[in-house]
Amino acid sequence: MFPLLAEKITVYYGPFRLLGSTLVLLGFGSAVAAFVVWLGLPHLWHLLPRDRGKKWVKQGEESQGKPTGAGIVIVCLLLPVLLCVLPFSGPQWQVVGCLFLVMLTGYVDDASEEPWGEVRKGLLDLGLAIMTSFALCQGRPVTMWWPLLKGPLENGGVLMPVWAFVAISSVVLWVSINATNCSDGIDGLAGSLTLLSLVNLGGFLYVAVGHVTVAEYLILPHNPDGARWAVLIAASSGAFAGYLWHNAKPSAVLMGDAGSRFLGLLIGVAVMAAGNPFLIVVVAPMILVNGASGLGKLLVLRFMRKMGFDTTPPDRREGNGDAGPQHVVVRLLHSVRFPFHDHCRRNLHWSDPQVLVRFMLLQTFLTPLLLVLMVKVR
Repeated sequence: MFPLLAEKITVYYGPFRLLGSTLVLLGFGSAVAAFVVWLGLPHLWHLLPRDRGKKWVKQGEESQGKPTGAGIVIVCLLLPVLLCVLPFSGPQWQVVGCLFLVMLTGYVDDASEEPWGEVRKGLLDLGLAIMTSFALCQGRPVTMWWPLLKGPLENGGVLMPVWAFVAISSVVLWVSINATNCSDGIDGLAGSLTLLSLVNLGGFLYVAVGHVTVAEYLILPHNPDGARWAVLIAASSGAFAGYLWHNAKPSAVLMGDAGSRFLGLLIGVAVMAAGNPFLIVVVAPMILVNGASGLGKLLVLRFMRKMGFDTTPPDRREGNGDAGPQHVVVRLLHSVRFPFHDHCRRNLHWSDPQVLVRFMLLQTFLTPLLLVLMVKVR
């Protein structure tokens, strides 16, 4: 709405042109969204379902009875802000629709008496990931760039056909959704890590691939919509920053799957808008280590079980059944708990604040280092 008003009113009063400035939209969107959620969330969380607690999670009983599924309130409060700052042209609003849908699926799971099965959730996430991928490419080939390599197109890009882009993008989006969801187990952890990722992605989209001169200098394909994606990311980051005020330990409210799935999909969208699927490793290393590595462990154990190997944890196995290399693999897999923050609490005896601060520090230092390796070495 603001960019539209800037076009219509500037002819009458010049200063209104600021309403079309990307920097103004970034600042206004993030600040207002943060304030609206910070102020409005406490007045609405009494309408939310209550967390049932997780017996298999250390200190999981601390969350029992707290309002959960706050993602639906956060996103509903965010939408009016987006209507003000996000231009109506481009694919951004189609992606906002996909973000809203993935939030709704998470909220329905939060509100259910019985948690949804992993197959059901996985298939829903995959369907929404494919839908979002089509919204991102608009049915047209997409220019992408790769780490350490230059493509044949101008500024080192490679033109990806629609089917290849959708296939790659769907995998990235699905992994991002589920890794972020798995990281949501300590007050403030998932929200803080995803905010770090989104801030870096927003800056990269606005300053690097969204700016013609900088993109040319870095030998990156220019994305004319980079600034618009940055506006969407900034407003969403502000909204969840307002939520984190109330989620700091000891939390008063939980965003639930409704919030974590929204954030996970948004990170994946920003990564694909930046043109390089490997950027997810750069901007979200601790989210992947914490959440996605657990998915990998689960897949390996299930594959070994299908092959006929005994994947029972060593401490539950009867007799001397540790002979053979397959049991060494099983022992190694079971020696680390996932999500990894649970391993740090149980095995390394870190407190929740230690996990939060150390994970944030690791991601803060890893992201610029990996980004330099990916962009400048290329």
